[in-house]
Amino acid sequence: MAYTEKYPIGTEIRIVTREKLDAFKREWAYHHPLSDEQMSGAGSPDRVKTVGFYHGGDVLYQLARHPGTWHECCLEPAGSK
Repeated sequence: MAYTEKYPIGTEIRIVTREKLDAFKREWAYHHPLSDEQMSGAGSPDRVKTVGFYHGGDVLYQLARHPGTWHECCLEPAGSK
């Protein structure tokens, strides 16, 4: 099975709103939980630096300006609000 990312390397993205990050942090109980430092990036633009895949197919990103490992659902296209 080939894994496919929504945001290839170099894609301009925006980190989702604080409300969405809060919901993810409350509900997610598995690998790579969001850190407090990541939460401060809510709503900020960034660019995809690397893409990786967790066993089972979860897409994980590293961003150019915000630290940490980001789940795909915590990102949206740069033009989104």
